[in-house]
Amino acid sequence: MSRILKDLRRLLPGFLISVILVVAILYFVDLRITLNAIKAANYGLLAFVFGMGVTWLFVRAHVWRILLRNRASYRDVFLTLMEGYMLNSILPFRLGEVGRAFLLSRKSELKFVEIIPTIIIERVTDLAFSAAIFVTAVPFVVGAAGADRIGFFVGGVVILGLVALYLLARNRQWALDVFHRLSKRWPVIGSAGGNLLEAFFSGLEVLTDPGLFTRFIFMMALNWGMAIVQYFLLAMAFFPQAKPVWGMFLLGASAFGGAIPSLPGGVGTLEGAMAAALTLLSNNQSTALAVALVSRVLNYVTSFGFGLYGFSREGETISGIYQQLMKLQSRSAGDPPPTSGADTSLEVDHPQE
Repeated sequence: MSRILKDLRRLLPGFLISVILVVAILYFVDLRITLNAIKAANYGLLAFVFGMGVTWLFVRAHVWRILLRNRASYRDVFLTLMEGYMLNSILPFRLGEVGRAFLLSRKSELKFVEIIPTIIIERVTDLAFSAAIFVTAVPFVVGAAGADRIGFFVGGVVILGLVALYLLARNRQWALDVFHRLSKRWPVIGSAGGNLLEAFFSGLEVLTDPGLFTRFIFMMALNWGMAIVQYFLLAMAFFPQAKPVWGMFLLGASAFGGAIPSLPGGVGTLEGAMAAALTLLSNNQSTALAVALVSRVLNYVTSFGFGLYGFSREGETISGIYQQLMKLQSRSAGDPPPTSGADTSLEVDHPQE
């Protein structure tokens, strides 16, 4: 019972933010105009946007596989990525990120704690790119004066985070020595993760390999460049007067909106961020909401389509994975998490979908 109450308290802020934003959106927009805008959209462009979205996902899987140092097959990496995205859309606390580390550890030689650092690096780098794109676009957007400071602040924080991870990776023996000294003084620290630290540092090694890191940054830049074009064309399907900078501003705002606490999948916050950004650009909040809703549908089609395929192929169920992730989370301060499909105490029955 205490565990349930604790989870409910953690969910409450995001729930309230999402509900408030949804109510505000419904109050300020004319849903009839929104529906007409969806009907009048350029569906040829939307089909192209959908195709670009699928291509973007294939490239993003390649980006993650670089961080994993190609130690898992591309098929497993891609399907696991899609399973994680789907889980993020329906489960709280962004469990999809933990979920994809857990799922990939069951179908590859990689350990759970080796995969987690690659996801951290990926997400921190995403924040850095989104901040850079947002800062670049803001000066061209009327009425957004001063918002660039947010982008600079977030960009600075994530760069410091990457530097800290790099220093840990380069000085792993020093960090391990400090950890062991602290463990002798406070044994609870050692029991909490002493046998996981080596694997965690192993996952950070990509930061110390110049060739690997260069390939990662190049593919990440390509991935974000594709996203800019995709968001520009998405806006153009509803606003023929849209300019390329619209794609940059919309993408940057969406990235920050998705980081705000909310219900699973950024319900309310993502729509609010996209609608607000497009309203600044077009002064048409009802059509701006239409863009956000169509974007939501396209994302659901791809993530759920590939994600459900992956789960059915592997004999998994969403409820089964959720139960395992809850067990994994509850014992994160004690025993080490499972590291492979052949050695896990979190196995449960997985009926076919």
